[in-house]
Amino acid sequence: MHDIRLIRENPTGFDAGLARRGLPGQAASLIALDEERRAAVTEVQVAQSRRNEASKLIGAAMAKGDKDGAEAIKAEVAALKDAMPAMETRAEELAGKLKAALEIIPNLPAADVPDGAGEEDNVEVSRWGNLREFDFTPREHADIAPALGMDFETGARLSGARFTFLRGPMARLHRALGQFMLDVQTGEHGYAECNPPVLVGDDAMYGTDKLPKFAEDSFCTTNGRWLIPTSEVSLTASVMGELLDEAVLPMRLTALTLCFRSEAGAAGRDTRGFIRQHQFEKCELVSIVRPEDSEAEHQRMTRAAETILERLRLPYRKLLLCTGDMGFGARKTYDLEVWLPGQGAYREISSCSNTGDFQARRMNTRYRVAGEKRTEFVHTLNGSGLAVGRTLVAVIENYQNADGSVTVPDALLPYMGGITRLEPAQ
Repeated sequence: MHDIRLIRENPTGFDAGLARRGLPGQAASLIALDEERRAAVTEVQVAQSRRNEASKLIGAAMAKGDKDGAEAIKAEVAALKDAMPAMETRAEELAGKLKAALEIIPNLPAADVPDGAGEEDNVEVSRWGNLREFDFTPREHADIAPALGMDFETGARLSGARFTFLRGPMARLHRALGQFMLDVQTGEHGYAECNPPVLVGDDAMYGTDKLPKFAEDSFCTTNGRWLIPTSEVSLTASVMGELLDEAVLPMRLTALTLCFRSEAGAAGRDTRGFIRQHQFEKCELVSIVRPEDSEAEHQRMTRAAETILERLRLPYRKLLLCTGDMGFGARKTYDLEVWLPGQGAYREISSCSNTGDFQARRMNTRYRVAGEKRTEFVHTLNGSGLAVGRTLVAVIENYQNADGSVTVPDALLPYMGGITRLEPAQ
């Protein structure tokens, strides 16, 4: 959420940031709307002040025996009382109109984010790992996995498209991946494990910039609760409305949860296989930090996600997203893309974003600066460490064998109860 006061102070800079996002300038219209709102608020305040003042004058006039004067003042008070509800309603309506305009404007990009229109303009920062040389033609996971327990047909029969039923060692491998991720992030990177609700209210979704703009991308229950699209929502909103002590920062939180997305904006994409599901699991990383620490924390968080890929020996590349490909709430984002030999392409497996104070303003989350009376908005960051289903896909494709089996990566063996290989059903 943007602060209208900051827009008033630097309208040119605000419009320049929007231009980098490929959006037209909006500072002038927002400032004009705010001026109208402020004028309406002033009108209410003046009327309230005059009504209070006039009410006192009635008694004074009566004490002097000025009955006519008292009646005239009473008439004025009555007129103000009648007029004020409309004034207050207008002020509230203008405030709501301004809020509605501000809440659908994306975050402004950081200065070092490259300009660009879309994913073709993202900048590759680095690559890790050697691509495996196969002595057979590697296949896509959707062709290998059904014989290993990835049951697309039953999932679709139970729930429809983009749902999958995992069985036997395949289900165990999926569970092993999630547990491994959680163990590494808590044991090595200092994230506190959480088990948050996967059903949240409007405030949590709004505070983490998922509402109102992206309502169609999430599932809402009949009683108005939302199934989380990622536990970023629950973890970040856990400090919603709080005034934190500086001593508790940085806060680093992680959770392995179910996530739910309607994929309304991805119609026709990745309809085959396990990459884009309505229900999936993710090990989420969230950091809540002081503003001066957020850039370093962004690097740290991204590195925590990279660690999982390296432990699993999965080749990947790191991209700095351009202005046209960043998410709505992000000011800077790194994507990690894992190599899928069956597809012969790198595919996104983690996105780590620094949102600055964008979410904190929506949530009204501040911290008290140590030794001072002033407070500041925190900065929030979120990332995948990693998406479990996509990591499962990467393991299947990178560790496949010519006979259709899949070798379990060494890092996961302690979690697999003696299973070292997933064998195709006879």
